[in-house]
Amino acid sequence: MDTFVWDQNFVTGLPDVDKQHHALVDLFNELSSSLFLTDDSREAVMSEIFDRLVAYTHYHFSDEELLMEAEGVDQRHVLAHKSLHQQFVAQVHSMWQQRGLMGDPAETFVGFLTSWLGMHILGIDQSLARQITLIRQGMSPAQAFEQENSAYDNGTQALLKMIGKLYHVLSAQNTELAQANQRLEERVARRTRELALTNEELQQANLRLEAFSRTDGLLQIANRGYFNDRLAQACASAARRQEPVGLLMIDVDFFKRYNDTYGHQAGDACLKAIAKAVQSATQRTTDLVARYGGEELAVILPDTDEQGTAEVARRVVAAVLALEREHKASDAAPFVTVSVGAACQIPEGVAGDKNLLSSADAALYRAKEAGRNCWLLSV
Repeated sequence: MDTFVWDQNFVTGLPDVDKQHHALVDLFNELSSSLFLTDDSREAVMSEIFDRLVAYTHYHFSDEELLMEAEGVDQRHVLAHKSLHQQFVAQVHSMWQQRGLMGDPAETFVGFLTSWLGMHILGIDQSLARQITLIRQGMSPAQAFEQENSAYDNGTQALLKMIGKLYHVLSAQNTELAQANQRLEERVARRTRELALTNEELQQANLRLEAFSRTDGLLQIANRGYFNDRLAQACASAARRQEPVGLLMIDVDFFKRYNDTYGHQAGDACLKAIAKAVQSATQRTTDLVARYGGEELAVILPDTDEQGTAEVARRVVAAVLALEREHKASDAAPFVTVSVGAACQIPEGVAGDKNLLSSADAALYRAKEAGRNCWLLSV
């Protein structure tokens, strides 16, 4: 009899994820069946199944994390999801190393694994699926994340019921060890609760730190460091798939004169307005707007050909000009304007991101030479 029975409650609607979950269920049930072995091969068989289970879990986690990046899921969810993956790997290895202290290690593992899978599917995996659905329907990743976290999870009741049943089994299987080490277990439990609370606080702090470390404090868009990381990732992914990546390098025309004329506070306000205008010119959640440095911005356009890259560059120039922000010290126009260098390439080799950046920079230089308040596409 299967320990974990698959039904429609555990379907996320993501075909590859559901297929992998089902494979994990099969491995869990295979491990459960090994409990009934009575000969000397039991330990060897369990170890072999366990090794296959760990290997497949690593594959599943990696594939799931690639899916989140490909769909542009909000980084707050991605970080939390990855953290749960890391915790599971650490927990399962720790339990395996301590199996000699358990009254019945095989049954303990089965109880833990089935409980974890039920919680993981009904919890964060179905949450991920709902967010991806919203993103595919046109909602931004941030909006999808906020909506998901403000709504009640439809699987909550099933999850609680499953947790209660499976952890009751797990508790019963460890009665012998608990009785033999009662006072020690009480101290361990107390310390575990303290560590769990500390770990939760640390995770929240890490999430805040991560968000802070990748965001420009003034403009509230991606900073240079995060831009570099995302560009390298986008180019590596595009090289594997032989798909083009577009890149825009944007410079505010005569910005030093603007600061000298209107003051640095007005300059900061001007940059904020330009950042919003550039963001409005992008239309996909996978596009990334970043502050490259000073008055320079950059836009990464994954899976975008030359025509698409040129169109976004045109919209950026028009959106900034449409602000009609006075700049009487500019030689380009009576308003604040930008020059844009655009490049589009199928990255090649390890220097694909550097080559793309160099091409966009060269196009930006030519746009400035052409009189500014314009865009040029690298050829």
